Amino acid sequence: MSKLVAAVAALVAVLAVALPGAFASQEATPGVTRGTVKIGATFPLSGSGAVYAPIAAGMQAYFAYINASPRRRPFGRRIQFIVYDDQYPNNLPLSLQLTRRLVEQDRVFATVGSLGTEPQQLVRPYMNQRRVPQLYVSTGATMWGAQHRRFPWTIGWQPDYQSEGRAYGDEIRRRQPNARIAVLYSNDDYGRDYLRGFERGIANANPRIVAREAFEPGSSVTGNVVRLRQSGANTFLILAIPTPTITAIVTAYRIGWRPQLYVNSVSATDTFFSIAASNAGSPDAVRGAISTSYLKDPASPAYARDRTVRLYRSILRNHGPQGANPNNGLYFYGMAKAHTFVQTLRRAGRNPTRGSVMRAARTIRLNSPWLLPRTRIHSRPRNPFPISTVRLIRWNGQHFEEFGPLIRTR
Repeated sequence: MSKLVAAVAALVAVLAVALPGAFASQEATPGVTRGTVKIGATFPLSGSGAVYAPIAAGMQAYFAYINASPRRRPFGRRIQFIVYDDQYPNNLPLSLQLTRRLVEQDRVFATVGSLGTEPQQLVRPYMNQRRVPQLYVSTGATMWGAQHRRFPWTIGWQPDYQSEGRAYGDEIRRRQPNARIAVLYSNDDYGRDYLRGFERGIANANPRIVAREAFEPGSSVTGNVVRLRQSGANTFLILAIPTPTITAIVTAYRIGWRPQLYVNSVSATDTFFSIAASNAGSPDAVRGAISTSYLKDPASPAYARDRTVRLYRSILRNHGPQGANPNNGLYFYGMAKAHTFVQTLRRAGRNPTRGSVMRAARTIRLNSPWLLPRTRIHSRPRNPFPISTVRLIRWNGQHFEEFGPLIRTR
């Protein structure tokens, strides 16, 4: 009997070591099973920031499209995408609280596409301490690439704000050598990031900033615009999120100020410009406004027959929210980002880990059909800025038109 007990004890000891190893592929990496990959994100789905909600809806729709066909799924796995409403920009601590819920309770594999410079900056130390990928954040803050050594588990996606700001400065220096510039910017890391790039673009040149107005997020910008007009500026640069941008455009038009308008890409979409024109009572309020783009514009006649734009419209119709406006470029942005994640997940291997997906994101080379022609996604370990090409665009009263050459920002 003693020999039998000893034998059973030995068998139990062996199984205690062997069985966890046998199931390690399913249990070692949170959020990954043989059939699914669970990811999450925080987005403003309510409040003033809800104008960004179509990004999350576009991502959801694209993942539904991927899940609908076994051949599209990365190594056969469905993608489960959990989205929580963090009410950005009105409740920054909530973003961290909900991210912790995603990681510790939902046990997601990674967060993908979470929105907002300030909330994602707040979340970043936690994600890096836990070694959870914070992938393709929906913000172009320069820090995501510039500080990659300190925060290796975080990566951006779109062109960084400083590079975009510099593109506007370069354009004004070339085409408006005598410009007198008024700048309205959000008094936070988001707005100041853009402004630093713009100042570099016009450095040591004739165009000069004659007036600046910073506003606190959530506050009215009407008074700021009135004061900027008094500077005599003939060029107006707006560096803000959509709601204050629309207010600034409408205010400038109503008080009779007609400067050359520049608007950062975050707020320069067909939807937002159409709202501004409607609120101002005239398409002239935004006609001729200049911004930048790196994605195809689903509202532009130039891409009406483009294969990817047609696919986008089909996905939005079949998997998106009922009544979604296909001309809203934020749905397109969401799908483009979701496509990048799917390709990254494929490159992470048949049995992906958090480490392998992070390595894939930092070394990806992808000719994405969602980007402008002749551009690509290319991230390198020492220079993790996945998209570094933009083109200037001008609003013609109905849609944006691309002009000028492609601009390599990095």
